[in-house]
Amino acid sequence: MYTAVCVRSFRRYATYRAATGARVITNTVFGFIISYTYLALWQVRPHLGGYDLSSALTYVWIGQGLLSVAALNDLGALTDLQTRISNGDVAVDLYRPVDQQAWWLACDLGRAGYQLVANAAIPMLVGALAFHLRVPQGSGWAVAACWSASALALVLALVVGYAIRYLVALTAFWLLDVRGVQLVYFLACSFFGGFFLPVTLFPPVLEAIARALPFVAVFQVPADVFLQRYDAAGTLAALGLQLVWAVVLLGIGRLVQGRAVLKVVVQGG
Repeated sequence: MYTAVCVRSFRRYATYRAATGARVITNTVFGFIISYTYLALWQVRPHLGGYDLSSALTYVWIGQGLLSVAALNDLGALTDLQTRISNGDVAVDLYRPVDQQAWWLACDLGRAGYQLVANAAIPMLVGALAFHLRVPQGSGWAVAACWSASALALVLALVVGYAIRYLVALTAFWLLDVRGVQLVYFLACSFFGGFFLPVTLFPPVLEAIARALPFVAVFQVPADVFLQRYDAAGTLAALGLQLVWAVVLLGIGRLVQGRAVLKVVVQGG
């Protein structure tokens, strides 16, 4: 059933062709703006933060590609959940014999799958044509291992990101206006997740704080895995960190959901 929900979510988002085109153009334009900013910065400070120029530019275009996939600037499919909580339609959802957290995870993974195909591939291709981007290097086994680890890191990043956004959406049970919470999520995830700048460029204390938060698992970790900034042990540790955050945040989400549904009143019951 959840597979069917995921597939239909993919098909649903595929119907918004005009919105997809506008998002692709926007992400690509901002990719060029940020890339030329990085070019100027890295010409003055080569290997800043441990990245060479090619890796830094690749980091930029990974960010533009994953902006929509990881829903770094919105709640993704969970916008619908937040709306249904606010208008009371969530009461109908709770009557359904399904797990709410798994249902919305399937919806969000379908959305992310479409965004990966439509909104990530095209900006990355344009960036690769305009700049010298870095691809996994080494022996055939090393390249295959990097691609496999990157795919796993992306999946875990999507789950961690979903778990955080699920908690943000659930705040609608208590708050009349959740726009403030959404703004805090966007700024925190973008800044501490390394989307604005890699966290390796932060002062040591701020970097330590960023790495202690789950946001790095949404973007910084999968980007660094693809850029081969970890050795084999470091890659396993990074993936393990993502997995731990996914389990912890999903568990917290289930606890919060259990408390939240106590506030739902349907026909006095």
